[in-house]
Amino acid sequence: MDDNSPPPPGDSPPPPPPPPTSSSGSPTDFLKGVVGKHVVVRLTSGVDYRGVLSCLDGYMNIALEQTEEYVNGNVTNRYGDCFVRGNNVLYITAAEAL
Repeated sequence: MDDNSPPPPGDSPPPPPPPPTSSSGSPTDFLKGVVGKHVVVRLTSGVDYRGVLSCLDGYMNIALEQTEEYVNGNVTNRYGDCFVRGNNVLYITAAEAL
């Protein structure tokens, strides 16, 4: 059999791989999806706050519950509730699978 001949009947090529899983939603969709879940909030100063996202507004002002403050990767404080002004937020990421 030469390489240019079609495969015999019944021998179908393997199915294509599934498309990569990526979130094609908007940032607003992501933020709505993480309310009530554990998140990491990185501030422009480099400090991380990890806790449960309680709520946020259009200015990215954030309310967290069960919050831990991390400086250089070490826990420095624990807070029940934490409020972060939006202009200090560098990014928000989910700390658990969505």
